[in-house]
Amino acid sequence: MRRKRYERFRRAVIGVTLSALASGGLLAATTAPSAAAPTPPTTAATPATTWTVRDPAHSALTARLALDPAGELRLAVTRDGAPVLAPGRLGLRTDRHDLTTGLRLVDREDRTVHDAYRMTTGKELRRSATARETTFAFRGADGARLGVVVRVSDDGVAYRYVLDERGPVTVTGEASAFEVPKDAKAWVQPYATSYENERTETTAGAANEAEPKECAGDTCSFGYPALFETGGTYVLLTEADVDGRYSGSHLDHKDGGSAYSVALADDAPVTSPGPLATPWRTAIVGGLDTLVGSTLVDDLAPPSRVADTSWIRPGTDDWSWLSDTSSPGDLDRQRDFVDYAAAHGLEYTLVDAGWKASWVPELVRYARARGVDVILWFDWADLRTQAQRDAWFAKIKAWGVVGVKVDYMYSDSQSTFQWYDAILRDTAERHLMIDFHGATIPRGLQRTWPQVMSVEGVRGEENGQNPARDVFLAFTRNIVGSMDYTPTWFSRPNRQNSLAHELALPVVYESGWTSLGDNPEGFAAQPVAERYLEQLPTAWDETRLVSGGPGRTSGGERQAVLARRSGDRWFVGGILAGAGATMKAPLGFLGKGTWRLETIADHDGQLRRTVRTVTAKDTLAVPAVTDGGFTALACPATRGRTDCARPVTTAPATTLATDPATVTAEAGGKASFGATFTLPEGAALRDVRLTVDRGRLPAGWTATGSDVRAASLPAGKELTGHWTVTVARDQPGGTVEVPVVATYTHPAGGNAPPVHVEEVVRVSVPLHGTLYASDQPFLAESNGYGPVERDQSNGEAGGQDGKPLTIGGTVYAKGLGMNAPGQVRIDLQGRCTRFEAHVGIDDETSGRGSVTFTVLGDDESPLATTGVLRGGEAAVPLTADVTGVHTLTLTADDGGDGKNYDHADWGLARLTCAD
Repeated sequence: MRRKRYERFRRAVIGVTLSALASGGLLAATTAPSAAAPTPPTTAATPATTWTVRDPAHSALTARLALDPAGELRLAVTRDGAPVLAPGRLGLRTDRHDLTTGLRLVDREDRTVHDAYRMTTGKELRRSATARETTFAFRGADGARLGVVVRVSDDGVAYRYVLDERGPVTVTGEASAFEVPKDAKAWVQPYATSYENERTETTAGAANEAEPKECAGDTCSFGYPALFETGGTYVLLTEADVDGRYSGSHLDHKDGGSAYSVALADDAPVTSPGPLATPWRTAIVGGLDTLVGSTLVDDLAPPSRVADTSWIRPGTDDWSWLSDTSSPGDLDRQRDFVDYAAAHGLEYTLVDAGWKASWVPELVRYARARGVDVILWFDWADLRTQAQRDAWFAKIKAWGVVGVKVDYMYSDSQSTFQWYDAILRDTAERHLMIDFHGATIPRGLQRTWPQVMSVEGVRGEENGQNPARDVFLAFTRNIVGSMDYTPTWFSRPNRQNSLAHELALPVVYESGWTSLGDNPEGFAAQPVAERYLEQLPTAWDETRLVSGGPGRTSGGERQAVLARRSGDRWFVGGILAGAGATMKAPLGFLGKGTWRLETIADHDGQLRRTVRTVTAKDTLAVPAVTDGGFTALACPATRGRTDCARPVTTAPATTLATDPATVTAEAGGKASFGATFTLPEGAALRDVRLTVDRGRLPAGWTATGSDVRAASLPAGKELTGHWTVTVARDQPGGTVEVPVVATYTHPAGGNAPPVHVEEVVRVSVPLHGTLYASDQPFLAESNGYGPVERDQSNGEAGGQDGKPLTIGGTVYAKGLGMNAPGQVRIDLQGRCTRFEAHVGIDDETSGRGSVTFTVLGDDESPLATTGVLRGGEAAVPLTADVTGVHTLTLTADDGGDGKNYDHADWGLARLTCAD
């Protein structure tokens, strides 16, 4: 009977491990693991019982799990027989059981895990991993059950806990700890949820001296990944497979001690539906070359949940915010960045904080016609809820935006990881790529969610330059996943590194989207750098550490030289921190044959390019200036090849004209129009299609007329189509944009998407009856804090984060919420006669704030205004005669004491228009 109970327990734990947790990351869906026969059940722990798990080749790494007489677990790691991590505690506590002591082994099962998968981003697109894994089944003193899964591969050791309980499981804390020799060299980062503190070189025992301190008493906290070196072996501590089932964690260290203990985010318990597998506690172990090439964090993550990845495309974007923080709000300046991207073959332009919904569709049309796609920045406050995400993602997808950069999460809490789960599902469903900024570090999510192009979780270039930090990051943060560092601000005032160092960063660092930090003028001043960046991939077939390390050389400087391969070309980046020195790069990674090597280095304050022929037996030696570096590009020196660079192919200038551009139609009526697409000059276009985008018509609208196609469209020949749209019978008045689209194959070929040229026919449906201002499209808007809100108060900085509009205790179901100075403009078509609203300061300011409200007509002529209204006062009626007005402007201005608390409500703001 007892053996049957043990067998049921064994099957339960193994079942959780192999089936329920397969979707949670233990096994890829395509993995067919081979499993050794389970060992016989053990009924009680013997004193100092030890079990070993070795790497699949039995060559280097060994994990030793020990159970002492008190029933406490400890895990140690050796490499080639030498100790790397001393025995560190294992175990966890739930709200019902203490599973840190009194444990006894029930069973173990061994297996070999083989895994092959493909990434869309990263240091190596095609992955293959083999690991030896043992699942240990224990019982606690009260009979509670605990599974411990230990996995050893050739690049590291990881373990996780398994709780097979049904129903909710609440973990209150872990006993997990890594024991690092006190005298081990250490490169650590004091913990912050932004992961933006500087890293410090110290020792494991003295790490608490690092600044800025994140300490409570004699215990300080450090963020992942944390790097240590002992006896020539390097250990990078981190975690993998974290999602909303759990929280993120960090490492706590007591002053002078050797233990680095796992601490849950905010020291808060986590609750998850059972059964539960915790994140992997992970140690990447080996030489620096092993660490740099390691894919262990991704190997431990769940397999991809996105079946079709054809819409996912890594690439380079030009990004205006770093060099000019106000530029994202300037449409004309954003066009400059689009033009630059188009001219230099960049895939994207990224529009950061400050963009306006009123002009983004126009910018997207402008960019796509030039073969450039647009990425939009969002404050996470605008995407916090499902309703917000549904509204925004539908809108920007209709605009033609292909991805988002989401900022300011700054948390490792379980609730934040649950939000990550939700937005990752949503972006995958909408075919939107995503970059997380102001975020936690990657823990394998790019394998599970391949639309994740990059993650910040780093003190990047926006936080100033630090050449030593640059070297440290090559051996810490960038090992565990894509890193949104935003390099290449060549024109930065008081730059702290050399031009060649700056150019090398997007090679040394991997990021699926690489955001270039300079502006068109700054890049134009560095034509050698421009030429190199035009060639640079952002996803790689192979990555090698060539030379260097985080520690100082005998000359006192630090170096990192990495080589990354894309196809038959190798890109090499070298960075130096410290006094000038000769940087050496053995070229053994090149392989057989003769290679053309193009090297860029600093020379008299500029960049100089040199070319030579080399073989794998050669060593490249580059004299580097203080805080300098170099880049190189190598390609096979085949006969007739005179350049490693490939030509930059851009989308040609075309014209798409609609006739008419504006048409009027009653609700239920029809509107007809035509469109003509032309290539003025250049090589013929292929696979041309001219159509109305029916998928973006409003509900109830239909379009008739056939698509027009041409297999080839030579210069000067026109492609013309005609269509009729029928307006929905219940269509409210206003202007509706009907998109007319011409697409053709991008001349660059490859994985470049078709070029998308778009114009809109504006169908004007006459305004009629009584209309609420909050239901009308805005011609333009501006606001003193956050966006103008519809049918809610201004709230905070995010969109749709306000409360019901409330003035003097009266709640208004409809209206506008502003923060002075705020303004909206609405097209009235000259058909309305009266505007009315109840205005005042929202009660959410608790009696503070002062605002004046003004209604303006065409040419901003004043039609009605209030005096200064103050918080806590009752609403004031505001009416205006708008007869004949085409553009109505509603303005809220500061009452004279600053804009803080100036939450201006336009309650029941409505228009009376012709029937």
